[in-house]
Amino acid sequence: MKFGYFDDARQEYVITSPTTPLPWINYLGCENFFSLISNTCGGYSFYKDAKLLRLTRYRYNNIPTDTNGRYYYIKDGDTIWNPGWQPVQTELDSYSCRHGLGYSVFTSTKNELTAELTAFVPLNNNCEINRLTLKNTSNQAKDISLFSYIEFCLWNAVDDMTNFQRNFSIGEVEIEGSAIYHKTEYRERRNHYAVYAVNTAIDGYDTDRDSFLGAYRGVNRPIVVEQGKSTNSKASGWAPIGSHNINVTLQPGEEMSYVFVLGYLEIDEDNKWEAPGVINKAPAKEMLAKFETNEQVETALDELKEHWTTLLSKYTVETNDDKLTRMVNTWNQYQCMVTFNMSRSASYYESGTGRGMGFRDSCQDLLGFVHLIPDRARERIIDIASTQFEDGSAYHQYQPLTKKGNMDIGSGFNDDPLWLIAGVSAYIKETGDFGILEESVPFDNDESKAQPLMEHLRRSFNFTRTNLGPHGLPLIGRADWNDCLNLNCFSKTPGESFQTCSNFESGKAESVFIAGMFVRYGKEYAELCKRTGNQAEAELVLAAVDKMYDAVLENGWDGEWFLRAYDAFSEKIGSKECEDGQIFIEPQGFCVLAGIGVKEGLAEKALNSVKERLDTKYGVMLLQPAYKDYHLNLGEVSSYPPGYKENAGIFCHNNPWVSIAETVIGRGDRAFEIYKKTCPAYVEDISEIHRTEPYVYSQMVAGADAPRHGEAKNSWLTGTAAWTFVNVSQYIIGIRPEFDGLVVDPCIPSDMPGFKATRIFRDATYNITVENPNGAQKGVAKLVVDGQEMSGNIIPFVDGKKEYNVTITLG
Repeated sequence: MKFGYFDDARQEYVITSPTTPLPWINYLGCENFFSLISNTCGGYSFYKDAKLLRLTRYRYNNIPTDTNGRYYYIKDGDTIWNPGWQPVQTELDSYSCRHGLGYSVFTSTKNELTAELTAFVPLNNNCEINRLTLKNTSNQAKDISLFSYIEFCLWNAVDDMTNFQRNFSIGEVEIEGSAIYHKTEYRERRNHYAVYAVNTAIDGYDTDRDSFLGAYRGVNRPIVVEQGKSTNSKASGWAPIGSHNINVTLQPGEEMSYVFVLGYLEIDEDNKWEAPGVINKAPAKEMLAKFETNEQVETALDELKEHWTTLLSKYTVETNDDKLTRMVNTWNQYQCMVTFNMSRSASYYESGTGRGMGFRDSCQDLLGFVHLIPDRARERIIDIASTQFEDGSAYHQYQPLTKKGNMDIGSGFNDDPLWLIAGVSAYIKETGDFGILEESVPFDNDESKAQPLMEHLRRSFNFTRTNLGPHGLPLIGRADWNDCLNLNCFSKTPGESFQTCSNFESGKAESVFIAGMFVRYGKEYAELCKRTGNQAEAELVLAAVDKMYDAVLENGWDGEWFLRAYDAFSEKIGSKECEDGQIFIEPQGFCVLAGIGVKEGLAEKALNSVKERLDTKYGVMLLQPAYKDYHLNLGEVSSYPPGYKENAGIFCHNNPWVSIAETVIGRGDRAFEIYKKTCPAYVEDISEIHRTEPYVYSQMVAGADAPRHGEAKNSWLTGTAAWTFVNVSQYIIGIRPEFDGLVVDPCIPSDMPGFKATRIFRDATYNITVENPNGAQKGVAKLVVDGQEMSGNIIPFVDGKKEYNVTITLG
């Protein structure tokens, strides 16, 4: 069943019931200030870093789910309700939530009173705007009491949740007019504060949570709202909040709008105080003055919408499939931008307090957004490479605020270095900016050890090349892409059981998956070497790639599919010889998309095995059979129940690898079939099963062994977004950048008659028409560029040319 619908004209998803299977959220903000907002107004806000600069509190394990948020309580006589339904949960006469690109609009009615709440983060400002409009649609006057509510976080979200012996004594606020200033710790160690204000005179306020809620009450029934009058409480220690009380009389047909602003301000140390103990409010007043009127708010909202329209115009398609068109043009690219901003830090599944920016994650995310914001992609590459060590390995994560590597996680994930080559290569193909390779980039953020970026790539490649196991395959380290496949964490003495190792780095486990990466991205590194005049290095690299290719065929092929790995004792993982976990998805996809086994006829066998043994109606599972028991020599992968996460779940992130692999061997029908199974727009009709948002990808879906087969988890922040966009845009639709120009090489289902596409590439517009008169799946029979027929399938880039008109005939 559905809980809403797509409004393609407005590029919105319209939720028509507040009781969605899970909270369905949106992200507000695209620069430094961000908010998460659910379809019932839940969520939280932060500046740059969801751990260190959290403005508002959110309780992940709360019951009922999805608390706190930005709440507006409307008291109309004896009826109390909220525009977003939560937290009071009064039954509404009508409700809708429109999640758009960077904004959300809630429209609800109760007892002939309409409330419309518009929430967004304006460009170039560190604040969230909430405009609430109340309209009396009855034939009688209404006396309304309105109460706003947010709960402030004491900045560091981890400390806020744990250090109660201190935190119950430090809450501090100031109130001036209609503005509430959260200045906790400002006097000691902060140069920033938060403000929560409204653009009208108020009839009261509260800044102490317990005074607002009342003893032993929750946000679902605050005593202040029940009594219809604020207490004018001032937080002193304990839990600071922001609440305004506005009393209004609405005549029949009359409406009133109020603009609430939650903002973040930073102050120079020399200008912190207006007077002893009184914060400098000048920056806040300057911010609030920008959003005092409806006209100002509407202008800011229009600017935001224009920003997204311009951004997403860089790759658009027209097809005969509405679901495909909306995902490519809007939602997939939108999610790619969110993952650029968030990596894996802050969602409804990632608390924002642990993982920061991932080395592997951010390199892969870059593949999906580099065409949208190449300048910021360049900055991200420098940030990522700066966390690399001199031996080519890297911190697995770094904090977005400090740009420093995460010491708690450290390094040892041996796929990380090769992802840097993937990201840099994608950036240069998109932009033609080989100059980035000359940029001086530090190792481990130590400027005294800075080297050109090209040297970072060389060390990335050589880290893998010089860390091989007994089968000539790359050592896996702590893990490769699958963080739960921990094959070096245990030692074994003949005749004894597995026991925990004291030093995982002594292990010799090998990864066939990293071998596939080495072949694919080794070729790309060799091409960069050639194009920067280092032919000798390129030849050495290609020789190592060829050697790895042969090692995979000799030691990584199991007869019908590629092995997954060898553990620390050279025992096969992902083999027909295993009782469980006989076949894994990762090497089947990545080895084939790297070209391994294609000419030998092994690629088709491997992909046929995927369809036979791993496929389900909801997507391709990660492995089969599921591990029934925990295996010490495998690590975390077997700790999950069968069908969940890495133990035979459907990991949506790697389904695109198999789809891309199918395009490599020309099977467009199968490639598109795989694409559709995990694409949210195609599973909207089964939202009661899928549960997560029908407009964005999730990390995983429960596999066939799970009791809830088809149920998704961990939506939004996943490499699925980037890899799926790479798959559908560059391999199915088949428009992809290369060093010398734009390749058009579609691999589409045989019943697709063709399509049109517009692609902005290096500041030129490519108007592309693809015709498929004979139901072909792959193969360019004719390429015409600006009226001239050309051979091959690449459109050479001509510097200075601004428009290309291209017609492709498949056959």
